[in-house]
Amino acid sequence: MTQIVHLAAGAQQVSVTMLEIGAVFVLLGLLSYLALKLKISSVPLFLLAGLALGKGGIVPLDFSEEFLNVGAEIGALLLLLVLGFEYSASELVATMKKRWHAGVVDLLLNAIPAAVLALVLGYGPLGALAFGGIMFVSSSGIASQLIRETGWARSDVAKRTTGVLVFEDLMLAPYLPLVVAATLGIGVLAGLVSVGIALAVTAGVFLIAMGRELPGLRSLAQRGPGVLLLLVFGSALALAGLANMVGFSGAVAAFLVGMLLTGEVAESLRSRFAPLRDIFSAIFFLFFGLSIAASDVLAVIPIALAFSVVGVLGKFGVGWWLGRDMSDPMSWKRIGAFLSSRGEFSMIIASTVAVQASLGQVKEITLGIVVITATISTLAIRMFRSRFEQ
Repeated sequence: MTQIVHLAAGAQQVSVTMLEIGAVFVLLGLLSYLALKLKISSVPLFLLAGLALGKGGIVPLDFSEEFLNVGAEIGALLLLLVLGFEYSASELVATMKKRWHAGVVDLLLNAIPAAVLALVLGYGPLGALAFGGIMFVSSSGIASQLIRETGWARSDVAKRTTGVLVFEDLMLAPYLPLVVAATLGIGVLAGLVSVGIALAVTAGVFLIAMGRELPGLRSLAQRGPGVLLLLVFGSALALAGLANMVGFSGAVAAFLVGMLLTGEVAESLRSRFAPLRDIFSAIFFLFFGLSIAASDVLAVIPIALAFSVVGVLGKFGVGWWLGRDMSDPMSWKRIGAFLSSRGEFSMIIASTVAVQASLGQVKEITLGIVVITATISTLAIRMFRSRFEQ
């Protein structure tokens, strides 16, 4: 009898949890619709929803820490996998050759000022390393979404913006293992080994992707697209887990898996994954918000605002450098607006270093930065779009 009661109670708990998760996805759909109507990025709304439903929120949901961490990790990996479909190795190499100088300017105007600000605020060398990366990397997801929604994908502004985004994403391959080594305090030699592994893996992926298309995938994309989706999903998750085990970034690994799939295969996957892109984004940003208490974010808003001001000015500086030779004098402002938002990779960096007691507030500060910069980015795009020339 007791066993039956326990089984009934367990079934009841599962039903309540499913009801809560279903209600959350309905809420995310409504927030996406609201963002569409307001013509703004949905990311700040997802993060605010996570705060409202998380620790100390308006309607807190009782999810375990492990469930939140795994959910956020899977959301991030799948989001970056989809972003990897947007690029091919040959395009990346061509872009790097043409826009590398803009990447250097990006480092000088964003990573270094943020690192200096972190030192001034007392976060120490590890905080400088972390906040330098958080403020250096723009959100490829938000920028790509804004480019698609505004219909500017074929413009020169979009191409130059994408060049910077590509540089930033690839720079994270050696950077993230270095951050992990510094956070765990495993020593310089171990850190260099991790960075070496990251560079070797990245170079290997480029060499494979620039060669012949992986055998059998084109036929599978035509005859068994469902099988291909499952294989890509499973491979991305498995390789990301393996990458984390050997000191490489699972997020970058997922991005590289997406980049490996080129040509007709990538086109097929891109069209099939397109409706899922927003779902992955919603899962990642919502779960990040759920892991943070709203009161803790409010306490660090002034710090987040300071980093955001420095970061937005830095990205507009990069925009000026990239667009100074364009005929339309407003072009550099549009590039700066696209680049201003921070997002998925900034949050991954914050989650990596948050285990350090001295950086216990880094996730809260980063959430504030993402909300502020994403809002500024979307409003700035609306301000500069009226005179845009395709």
